[in-house]
Amino acid sequence: MNAVIDTSVIVVFSIFIMLVGFSFSRTGRNLKSFFAAGEAVPWFIGGLSLFMSFFSAGTFVAWGSIAYKYGWVAITIQWTMCIGGLVTGLYLAPKWKATGNLTAAEFIRERLGEAVQKSYIYIFMIVSLLIKGSVLYSVARLVSSSLGFPLMPSTVVLGLFMIAYTAVGGLWAVMVTDILQFVILTAAILIIIPLAFDAAGGVEHFIKFSPQGFFDVVNGEYTWGFILAFALYHIFYIGGNWTFVQRYTSVDTPKSASKVAYLFAGLYIISPVLWMLPPMVYKAINPGLQGLDTENAYLMICQHVLPAGLMGLILTGMYFSTSASANTALNVVSAVFTNDIYKGSINPKASDKKLMSVARISSWFFGLGMIVVALIVPYIGGIVEFTLSIGAITGGPLLAPPLWALFSKRLTGKVTLYVTGISLAANLVFKIMLPFLADYKLSRANEMLLGVGLPFLILALYEIYAYYKGQNASAEYLHLKALKAQRKAAPVEVSAEEAFEIRKQNKFGLKVIAFSLCFIAILLYILCFFSAGSASLVAGIATVILLTSLIPLRAAGKVKL
Repeated sequence: MNAVIDTSVIVVFSIFIMLVGFSFSRTGRNLKSFFAAGEAVPWFIGGLSLFMSFFSAGTFVAWGSIAYKYGWVAITIQWTMCIGGLVTGLYLAPKWKATGNLTAAEFIRERLGEAVQKSYIYIFMIVSLLIKGSVLYSVARLVSSSLGFPLMPSTVVLGLFMIAYTAVGGLWAVMVTDILQFVILTAAILIIIPLAFDAAGGVEHFIKFSPQGFFDVVNGEYTWGFILAFALYHIFYIGGNWTFVQRYTSVDTPKSASKVAYLFAGLYIISPVLWMLPPMVYKAINPGLQGLDTENAYLMICQHVLPAGLMGLILTGMYFSTSASANTALNVVSAVFTNDIYKGSINPKASDKKLMSVARISSWFFGLGMIVVALIVPYIGGIVEFTLSIGAITGGPLLAPPLWALFSKRLTGKVTLYVTGISLAANLVFKIMLPFLADYKLSRANEMLLGVGLPFLILALYEIYAYYKGQNASAEYLHLKALKAQRKAAPVEVSAEEAFEIRKQNKFGLKVIAFSLCFIAILLYILCFFSAGSASLVAGIATVILLTSLIPLRAAGKVKL
């Protein structure tokens, strides 16, 4: 009976989300509206979207596995994301918005040259497929394990659903999904935590029978050196990842871009505590999980305590959190391909209609690649090893040079390629070749420090070298300065019709969010009938969600057409 109710919840909500995506299918009139939502997204929606785009079922599977094995250090690891958000809000997000570029790739072309841009585009697309393929694997594993479906078909079906949603709706559809699953997951976690403590015999019993060092801020292979390196990595990642840059460029001003990052940082102060408590508590209930089975700790605590229907709710939330993360990546990869490769090099005179067609087709193409990656993750060490390895190898080499170029007048395109190439080669040698050839492996901390520290060191040394050589500004920087002067002298005026359509799109998006929150509340009220002893808790959360729907509804009313 429970499986039938859970599956019904998943199906109903999935159909609802797909209909939401289709409702935006006619709002993407051109590249700017499809990929940047007309550069008029409210900052609080952009911030929540950034938060949930960073978040996925991998949070539950990868960090949940660490929380089960090592305890509080899983929270410490995620607090480094708060540090990254704060630094981004202070320095990086407003810089990205001030560039006036639609994508990070467009800035790289104007600042560092077309050769650098093309090299980065190809590497970025490959890395994005690897990372989001691992994210898809996480949610497919959760769904297949909980509902008894085979892993491979689950991966393919869930992946196809993600691609269809992104290809139809564009950025507004992705951001509405972000908001909805933020609400769903918050509601589900607030239900799970008291039920988990009750199943463990109470808070005192949980604390008393937890392993020694379980509440230490660092533990096991996750040392202070690793935490420091991971914090540096997240400054690069949150401030420079092309997927997240889109959140900073889709708002109206640099000040709003900072607010996007600050909201992200604020949410990452408290959310890791709420997310990681359930698998930590499960350690006191079932301490015997080993190996890759620890990746199922979150799922197991959910199955252990949740009543009928709510398991389907949290699976839906986990799926759509993953969907949001993967959808955002697909949206940006498609934007980069369409705007910077197809329009930039293949067909510069393409019409808006043609570009929109290419955007949707490319979303499908890259999405199928993501599915292929997800299918091979189980054969290369599991989600934790895969995720941390990709981050350590590619994070610093790809993200540090463009971020440096936001501030440096001296950095050249040629030096950028050298920094990226040397750093990537060094990381590959220490991560893959030396362990295989000489049985030598860096610790987690040293692996991450090498990944983020080496490119930063090379860039700093070059800056000092260029300074003493008397090079005040590179040719590429002077070219960028000239382009900005041209844009300032002849600004692109937004027509009255375009301004009207942007306001209309934003008003529609806010109304859809309000309606969707009401739908979630009604769904929770229905599930109260199957929730037995936790019915009052579920009803209370449903009421809060229903009242929350008034916020976007009032905001929509303030948008004048």
